[in-house]
Amino acid sequence: MSFHIFKHDGLVFRGRDTGQGPALVFQHGLTGDEAQVADISPAQGFRRLTLECRAHGPSQAGPAEAFSIPQFAEDVLAFADARGIEKFVVGGISMGAAIALRIAVMAPSRVTALVLARPAWDWQSAPGNMQVFQDIADFVEKADRDGFAKSAIAKKFAKQAPDNLASFNKLFDRADLPTTAELLRRIAASGPDVTKAQVKAIKIPTLVLANKADLVHPMQHGETLATTIPKAKYLELAPKATRRELHLKQFREALNDFLNQQGNNS
Repeated sequence: MSFHIFKHDGLVFRGRDTGQGPALVFQHGLTGDEAQVADISPAQGFRRLTLECRAHGPSQAGPAEAFSIPQFAEDVLAFADARGIEKFVVGGISMGAAIALRIAVMAPSRVTALVLARPAWDWQSAPGNMQVFQDIADFVEKADRDGFAKSAIAKKFAKQAPDNLASFNKLFDRADLPTTAELLRRIAASGPDVTKAQVKAIKIPTLVLANKADLVHPMQHGETLATTIPKAKYLELAPKATRRELHLKQFREALNDFLNQQGNNS
């Protein structure tokens, strides 16, 4: 396996460095891990790095005060440094997309292209779609799975966004529920900490992917980012909630085509 133990800022992280070719730094979503990224990664032709963020996978949590998208972005850049990667395509899913956006703005000399998949943020902190994690955190902290199942939140998402609900239910399976609750609260209140002007100034090729039937990742965020970033291409994928296999197939194909296009232009 190509997992690597990475020590940074007094913590021990786990990261993945796999494949050969141009570097792709791609980040998972909130409470996700490297396996989420592996599902959509190109089969070959690229060297893919993924850092499992603080309190994700086996990576240590550290102080809750550091649970933020800017801090996670700093951790990812430190991992790239440790692996000897100077320039790379950066991307991510959901929270990973916000991390990628932060890196593209803050380290423009290092980033050659950008992928924003199912973004849960545009550039603003604490968007309304993330409030649900603040609400769920109370159930998670108390390990109240039954209470959550009976809640208005669960009933709403069962009807409108069943894939989101499936992810919510998995939160109760995590080993450290108090830390998970704090992670949910702090990341939901966080954001990439960039401005619209900074996003508009991104000059690199960008791929934005979004889909319907997803209340956590509203298509509006993807559309807003795609119309703000000058060189962005926007694609709507099949809904992950109802057509998972097609969604993943389309995701992989879109990512592979985009990355190959960057190689052809280099």
